[in-house]
Parts: sequence; C-alpha cells; structure tokens
Amino acid sequence: MGECSGYSEADSTSANDVGMAHLAAQAVHFAVADRSILNGIDLSVARGEKLAVIGPNGSGKSTLLRCLYAWHRPTGGAVLLDGAELANVSSTERARRIAVLAQHWESGLGLSVVEVVALGRLPHRNIWTGETPRDEAVVARTLEVMGLTALAHQPLGTLSGGETQRVLFARALAQEPALLILDEPTNHLDVRHQLEMLNVASRLGVTVIATLHDINIASRWCDRVCLVDRGRVRALGVADTVLDPSLLASIYGVTVDRDRDPRTGRPRFTFHLDT
Repeated sequence: MGECSGYSEADSTSANDVGMAHLAAQAVHFAVADRSILNGIDLSVARGEKLAVIGPNGSGKSTLLRCLYAWHRPTGGAVLLDGAELANVSSTERARRIAVLAQHWESGLGLSVVEVVALGRLPHRNIWTGETPRDEAVVARTLEVMGLTALAHQPLGTLSGGETQRVLFARALAQEPALLILDEPTNHLDVRHQLEMLNVASRLGVTVIATLHDINIASRWCDRVCLVDRGRVRALGVADTVLDPSLLASIYGVTVDRDRDPRTGRPRFTFHLDT
C-alpha cells in the first residue's frame, strides 16, 4: 500500500478538512423480541480518537457498532453525532460524515473494483451531475493508497477475501468521512495487510472505532480500549488499564500472560487454555 500521507495531503479538501466527529452513546439498549443484546451502553469517543472495541463472541460488539451508524435504532437510550441525535440526522448527512466497513460484504453485483470504490463518492455528488474530476481524483488516489490500482478493472466477485476486504475499505476511504467505523477490519487479511490497513486508518486524521478480535493488535493500535461483555461495558480506558490479565481471563475463559512489546512498549499477550 502507498503512504497515507499521500492520501491526506493530495487534495486541499481531503478527510482532514471535513472535521473529526465526536460520537456518544447514552444508556443505549437494543433488544430483539425478548432477547436483550445491549444493556445500557455509555460511551464517548473524542474527535480524532482511535477506539478499539473488544469482547468475546456474542458480547454485542457488532450490534453496538450497528447502533453507532444507525443500521439499528436503539430500543432505549440515544446515539449522538456531534451533539445531534443520530436518528434525527438525514441519511445523506450520515453518509457524508460516517463511513462503515461491515463484517459481511455484498457480491458487488458484477461491478469492477474501481466502480465499487467510486460508490464511496455518492454522498458527495449533486443529484443532477455525474462523476466530477475531483471524484475521479479521490478514487484514483484511494486505489493507489490501498495498492489496488492494478486490480481497478477486475470484477469484485473474482477477488480473494483479502483483496475484497481492501476494496471495501477503499470505498469507505473514498467517502472522506469524519468518522470511520470498522467491524473486524482485519478479517481475511494477512499480517502485513492487517498492519497496513490500520496504519492507513490511523493517519487519516479522523475518528476511528473498530471491533477487533486480536487483542495484541488492539493494544498496539488504539488510543483506548472498550471491553464489552454480555451487552455491557466492562472496562474503558487505555490499554495498560483495560487489558488486565485477570479481567481478560475471567471474560474469555483462558489463562493470560502479559509482557511488553520491546518495539512499542505496549502490553503484549499470550493466551492458554486451562489444562
């Protein structure tokens, strides 16, 4: 992938200039029928912050993210985007402010890579005009940043899982959002592309919220960690505080050893099944 500085500096109206979003969840509940999935989530994400959301399978992480970008409407509480209740923000304005990389993707409906990435420009277009030179420039730059230029005219449906994940991430980047929400963004990616994707996300100058299964990646990448279990926030803060071995052991049901990454000084973990 190319350097993200090229993405952020190549145009005077890039993502850094649209502002960084502040997002807040206030006592958010979500239930389906008689099953409660979120049980009073309180969360505030500062402008420009990188927040990792972690927790075991079924803890409510993905449901929380869907409430944060209005795919689900909370059955209690509220989500605020820059102080406005998200439910009252128009779908067009939400699409201009929030870009999402979901955990499951569409087939692409026969679209090529460049056509899929160009979909990220739709919220910014005038209904009466087609693609502008600026749209074309943003798409071309994003393809270059994500190392996808050579695949630009290949159908999305012919790509590997990792390549598809990078294309959909590129589509989110092309939106030039103020808030980037990533649900398991490192799925299907090899180690290098995992690190490169999160490096790009870190350098955009926008607010980023990502669910991550890999606790070591969360520790290395985020400003703060939100640990979710059974639909509640169990801990929220910097990695050193939240990623406590005894707390992780109780939630994940494993033995946890912690030391320090000699390169970053961040907490580093190994996990073991009890025998």
